[in-house]
Amino acid sequence: MIGRISGILLEKNPPQLLVDCNGVGYEVDVPMSTYYNLPQLGEKVTLFTHQAIREDAHLLFGFGNAAERTVFRQLIKITGVGARTALSILSGMTIADLAQAVTLQEAGRLVKVPGIGKKTAERLLLELKGRLGADLGSAGGVVHNDAQSDILNALQALGYSDKEALAAIKNMPVGTTVSDGIKFALKALSKG
Repeated sequence: MIGRISGILLEKNPPQLLVDCNGVGYEVDVPMSTYYNLPQLGEKVTLFTHQAIREDAHLLFGFGNAAERTVFRQLIKITGVGARTALSILSGMTIADLAQAVTLQEAGRLVKVPGIGKKTAERLLLELKGRLGADLGSAGGVVHNDAQSDILNALQALGYSDKEALAAIKNMPVGTTVSDGIKFALKALSKG
């Protein structure tokens, strides 16, 4: 299994790259999020990779960071979501946006990605809920620290939904204590 490649970037033809690794040119398909952050042709590039071996092809997919590769691997485990669809999802939204859509169960955000219909979006939300939303919610910008996580748990214990609780802490100042954060969130919820 090829897990990472490092070499000279020879060609960029979205979504495919050609990377020279000591005289061997690897064709690598990348999401647009990775493509936009590539160096110029002739410069060194390092990509985390996922190798897919099929009966008719050996394919290599590249990612700018390990988090993208992890999400890609979660996506391709879902029935009806192939590698091309997974690349399309990662090209159409950031990991943080995807995690937030999963956490809030917002199918509408996924349907905006080309190639994702309503049924596929609903299946993605259902199958990723336990695996992606909670994990990436904390790493992907929805919940930034332990205090915010405690505040969310307190709001949920008071009977507020995940969506309401996340909306309530959205504009909370950084560094807010748990007790002040709960007051802030309850004030925000009472205005809504």
